[in-house]
Amino acid sequence: MHPAPSVIAFTTLSGLGFGLLFFLGLGMPAARGLVAFVFYAIAFGLAVGGLLASTFHLGHPERAWKAFSQWRSSWLSREGCCAVAALLTMAVHAVGVIFFDHRLRLVGGAGAMLSLGTVFTTSMIYAQLKTVPRWNMFPLTPALFLSLSLAGGALLAGQDGKASGFLVLAGVTLLAYWYQGDFAFDDSETTLATATGLGARGQVRAFEPPHTGSNYLLREMVHEVGRKHSKRLRWIGFSLAIVVPLLCLLIPVEGLALKHALAGVAVLSHIAGVACTRWLFFAEAEHVVGLYYGKR
Repeated sequence: MHPAPSVIAFTTLSGLGFGLLFFLGLGMPAARGLVAFVFYAIAFGLAVGGLLASTFHLGHPERAWKAFSQWRSSWLSREGCCAVAALLTMAVHAVGVIFFDHRLRLVGGAGAMLSLGTVFTTSMIYAQLKTVPRWNMFPLTPALFLSLSLAGGALLAGQDGKASGFLVLAGVTLLAYWYQGDFAFDDSETTLATATGLGARGQVRAFEPPHTGSNYLLREMVHEVGRKHSKRLRWIGFSLAIVVPLLCLLIPVEGLALKHALAGVAVLSHIAGVACTRWLFFAEAEHVVGLYYGKR
């Protein structure tokens, strides 16, 4: 699949934002006043910024509001509804914490679950697609989105102990996703014969390409990334998203300034690593339509 920058920004930033909102809803950290304002500003900025970035990939961004009406059948619509509910609920919680020095536990808990639910609905947009076997892996695809969101949220919330645990979980999930994903297309047993329904008539092969020029399907659904580049980017993404933040958290340091500096490095490294792995998430995904063009 073509790794559109807007979708990479959306899935990376919104995951971090809603991950931070999850911890803030549970009272971690137990900040009040101006400090709480800064935390909520970062969380809302990332979550809303990511959601806005997703509209840039639409042909008609002004019609995005129409997606909310299809919540019965569309995971995209469910994501929108869940995101709005999470943001509104957490806004109420933020007002209580920032201006009244009071945490509404039930509201915060509900907002935390809705924030996590938003990340889950985002993951299901991709996990439901049988036409992209590498994405159509339940529960691995949702687990990947959720674990990275929780790891990033814990880092941003300054919850070092929880961040270490979630980083390890995200690392294991990421490796499992890559391993199983490499066999997903073959395991789906999808071929040109099954795609056309002509397998019973004998061996099926393409006589000639459907057309001579490029088109929307080739631009958006067929993207080839070299195996060497893929492996290199996997190690870079894994190192930045998992290894470097873990080292920053586990290295014993003295002095608050140095500790904050390492925390900043951990957050920035994690964001860069997640963006790298998210690029691979799209670039390595093979759509079955590529069979018609001999791209597999």
